[in-house]
Amino acid sequence: MRAIIDYPALQRTVAALTEGEDDEIALMATVACEVHHADDRFDWTGFYRVVSPGLMKIGPYQGGHGCLVIPFARGVCGAAARTGEVQLVADVDAFPGHIACASSTRSEIVLPVFGPGGDLIAVFDIDSDRPDAFTAEDARELTKLLAATFGR
Repeated sequence: MRAIIDYPALQRTVAALTEGEDDEIALMATVACEVHHADDRFDWTGFYRVVSPGLMKIGPYQGGHGCLVIPFARGVCGAAARTGEVQLVADVDAFPGHIACASSTRSEIVLPVFGPGGDLIAVFDIDSDRPDAFTAEDARELTKLLAATFGR
């Protein structure tokens, strides 16, 4: 059974914790922590930061080790970075070019993160060991949370 996240409460908590903060790493660390602990579906929750054209490196996260470097050309995170669109993947084994940072991952949601100027600064990646763990509501609400936190 899926846990129900109180997204408005989560957004209020993140807003209160990050009020007045503009350091991207501090914001990422806070979002990763709060979102990770909001739902037991989430096994790995974190950011891959854009560090150069076409390349991301791991940022703040919660959970086991993640991949250190992900090019835009590979995997679910790369697809989110390339397209600027949320990637909602019910079965990672069915996703062409999926990068298996953890063998336990069964489903994934990756959201692009845009800074105040509208540039892609990172992707926000959440993995689950459950198949089909993420919903359109998760995509919609997490997109709002990221826009409110990073697009200020």
